[in-house]
Amino acid sequence: MLTRRHLLLAGAALPFAAHARVEYPPVTPRALVFPRDHGAHPDYRIEWWYLTGWLDAQPPLGFQVTFFRTRTPIDPANPSRFAAHQLVIAHAAIADPARGALLHDQRIARAGFGIARAAEGDTDVELDRWTFRRRTDGAYECAIPARGFTLRFSARPTQPILPQGEAGFSRKGSKPEQASYYYSQPQLRVAAELVREDRAVKANGIAWLDHEWSSTLLDPDAAGWDWIGMNLDDGAALTAFQIRRKDGGPRIYAYAALRAAGSARVEVFAPDEVRFEPLARWTSPRTRATYPVAQRIAIGARTFETRPLFDDQELDSRATAGAVYWEGASTLLESGRTVGRGYLEMTGYVAPMRL
Repeated sequence: MLTRRHLLLAGAALPFAAHARVEYPPVTPRALVFPRDHGAHPDYRIEWWYLTGWLDAQPPLGFQVTFFRTRTPIDPANPSRFAAHQLVIAHAAIADPARGALLHDQRIARAGFGIARAAEGDTDVELDRWTFRRRTDGAYECAIPARGFTLRFSARPTQPILPQGEAGFSRKGSKPEQASYYYSQPQLRVAAELVREDRAVKANGIAWLDHEWSSTLLDPDAAGWDWIGMNLDDGAALTAFQIRRKDGGPRIYAYAALRAAGSARVEVFAPDEVRFEPLARWTSPRTRATYPVAQRIAIGARTFETRPLFDDQELDSRATAGAVYWEGASTLLESGRTVGRGYLEMTGYVAPMRL
């Protein structure tokens, strides 16, 4: 349950009385420019820095940290310091199979007042003492003093940035505006400390970072998406997603990209070359949503399967982001053999996503 402090922070984000017609810039093809594009893009409606990974503890643990930045519809001409022009939201979760359910926490606040910010020049996001920053050497530093646990880690790139879609222009549907700017940093080497119940565990691991921003992401008929970001054991990186329809009809869009270890070339697959098929389902005892927690994913001539670290990896973020989603540490198999680790994310199974 959220504490009184968390409720006060959330309340600070709610004064939306003076709405106006806000013009959000469209997403159009352009070259990504770094380090500038590591930072925030406050003119766009929605943005997130999303890092998932595995820690080589006993037993292995999954972890997720996501910071969101949202530009609200409040009149941009409103000069009040209390006008919530920008919101910052954060989620963090630990996936421990010994526990059998996620240990998670969340935050929300309007930007400003020394509580929340998202810097523009490089990755530097902060919310109520939760921090995520990119150092000058390219490594990321994160500190999450959460309810029930504290997670601190560094994540060091071992490969070049992986632009998704068309050089970072990632389509999410048939219409030109249904797109995002999107890049990944796979195969991050992690050194972490996790403290629970006054017991500290230090472990190394591997992680995946997505940074994405958009003004119009989903088709009005979309329910949500199924997505994987997988670090393969041979050093390759695999991304795939599909956008599902609300009525259960033919999906709206699909995508996959595979970069081999040591290669600068990204193999991008057309929507008709990407197929998701449920292999096992789990029904949440809390929301009654049924998720395909294990999936067969055919990408070109190759067929992969995902297996969850455990079934109950549902995260309820309705107190902050307004959504419930399944965010699951998963292994990747090919021809019955484990070939990688990463995360499977599924949204829109409780209610359609509003993005």
